[in-house]
Amino acid sequence: MYAETLKLVADLSHRRPVAALPSKLEQLFKHLAAAQHDAEGLEDQIWSLWMHHPHDQAARILDKACNDIAARRYDIAETRLYHLLRACPDYAEAWNKRATLYYLQERDEESVRDIHRTLELEPRHFGALCGLGEILLSEGECEDALFVFQAALRLNPHLGGARAAVEEILAGKAEGLDGAGAG
Repeated sequence: MYAETLKLVADLSHRRPVAALPSKLEQLFKHLAAAQHDAEGLEDQIWSLWMHHPHDQAARILDKACNDIAARRYDIAETRLYHLLRACPDYAEAWNKRATLYYLQERDEESVRDIHRTLELEPRHFGALCGLGEILLSEGECEDALFVFQAALRLNPHLGGARAAVEEILAGKAEGLDGAGAG
C-alpha cells in the first residue's frame, strides 16, 4: 500500500476532489497559498469545511468520534468511524480521522490505507500527507517522507511541522554527505 500511496501523492496535482466537498475550499486553498497573514484562520476554515457533511448526523458522528479519540476511547471511536464510513464512503475527513486513530494505535498499515482513501477523495488534504510523512519517517524512509512533506507544503506552505521535518531530513542528508568524505 505504501508504494501505491506514494504514486497517488505524485499524481495529486492532476486529481480533483470529490464533488461532495464544498466548492468554497478551492478559493480557500488559493488564499492559503498566497497568504502573508491569517494563514491560521484560513487553515481553520479549511478544517471546518472538511469536518462538514451535508447530513448533519454524519458530522455529529464524526465529532463524537473525534472526542472519543481525544479521550483515548479508541474502541468506541473505531466503531463509530466504521459505521460512519459504511454509510458515507465519500466522507474524506472520516477516512482521515480513522487514519489518525490507527496512527495513534501504531497500526501503520491500516493508517496508510485510510490516508490513501482520504487522498483519493481530497487530494489537497495536507493533514493526511503530514500523517503519511510521519509514518514514513518513523520507518526510516527519509527520501519518501521528504517527498510527502514537500507535497504537503505545496498545498499549505504554512505547515511549521512539515517545514521542520523537511529541514531535519535535508540536514541529515547534508551530515551524511559531510561524513562520507571524512575518511
